[in-house]
Amino acid sequence: VLVTRHARPGVLRRALAAGVSGFVPKTTPATRLAEIIRDVAAGRRYVDPDIAASALSEDDCPLSERELEVLRASRTGASINEIAALVHLAPGTVRNYLSAAMAKLGAGSRHAAAHRAWEEGWI
Repeated sequence: VLVTRHARPGVLRRALAAGVSGFVPKTTPATRLAEIIRDVAAGRRYVDPDIAASALSEDDCPLSERELEVLRASRTGASINEIAALVHLAPGTVRNYLSAAMAKLGAGSRHAAAHRAWEEGWI
């Protein structure tokens, strides 16, 4: 059972793909959490209904695979040159991908764009 403060649809998808059988937000009352743990231990699955509903209505990721790759690399705090070396691109190309991702996400910085993509569960 994954108890998380990051109860976002993208995080849910990654957790389920990793084999998690229960997914609940950190705000779940202790008595309810105990019931969920017992249910999961008995072989059932549980996904918080609000998160499940949100996952069903979530928009697809607007970013390309390359934009996601560059944002993922930028989460380490790496410089443009370090990101470029890591993803085998020229620094100018990295800047272009970061700018495109920032524009698509309405983010003011590459760090904000990477954080948003992480919160959404895209990276």
